[in-house]
Amino acid sequence: MDMSDHQGQQLAEFVHKHPRLFVLTGAGCSTKSGLGDYRDANGEWKRKQPITGQTFINDELARKRYWTRSSIGWPSFNEARPNRAHHALKSLEDKNQLSLLVTQNVDQLHQKAGHRNVIDLHGVLARVNCVACSLKLDRNDFQQRLIFSNPWLSSLTAEMAPDGDADLEIEHLHAMRIPNCSVCHGLLKPDVVFFGENVAKSTVQKSMEALRDADALLVAGSSLMVYSGFRFCRDAQKRNQPIVIINNGKTRADDFATLNLQGDCGSLLQVLADL
Repeated sequence: MDMSDHQGQQLAEFVHKHPRLFVLTGAGCSTKSGLGDYRDANGEWKRKQPITGQTFINDELARKRYWTRSSIGWPSFNEARPNRAHHALKSLEDKNQLSLLVTQNVDQLHQKAGHRNVIDLHGVLARVNCVACSLKLDRNDFQQRLIFSNPWLSSLTAEMAPDGDADLEIEHLHAMRIPNCSVCHGLLKPDVVFFGENVAKSTVQKSMEALRDADALLVAGSSLMVYSGFRFCRDAQKRNQPIVIINNGKTRADDFATLNLQGDCGSLLQVLADL
């Protein structure tokens, strides 16, 4: 028995004892789908920190830079497909072993894998939201408007970065035109929780209720360095609720995990699903 099989057996025994799981997923679930992550195995930033909500709203040049990079990164991000981590968790949902799946990812790959009961803690990149009137529109429709207003964007290429971003530095953005809301002409923003912004209280409350009804918390592919995810571990720990963490590297909750499994979460979750 190799290490992954041994850890898979440990995971299966944990789930046998705690059959009703609250699952929290992070970027490590999506890396095998070709989507990047922000942190290394030590939980440190691997790249420049992403734009904050305050900067996006208040800094027009930063906003133009964001949409320029996003216009390049979005097509590949949109084409990403679920990997075995998503499919393995879907099989657990099919067996009624999930009280709820909460994801910190904005890629909707759990839904693409067929998950029915998912909370997108940080929103989804596939929608754009008007900050003034709350109108929502499809990101693909916004992409068409963005390219139509700025045809030169189609000539740009760059390496893909996390969350639909692209590694591109461009200086002369003053002439760029960002489409406004077609209803109220307000500012359009990705329908995601940017760094520095808060998750809606109703979303947190619904998630916490499901956690408290579960037998245990399973964390898959998250360093938990962001408080919006770590809060679930802290809440579980206060109530002595068992916690199992599957991650390729250290996490913020290692000290109070009941079981800590190192490695690719897709491989371990697949072993669990097979067992």
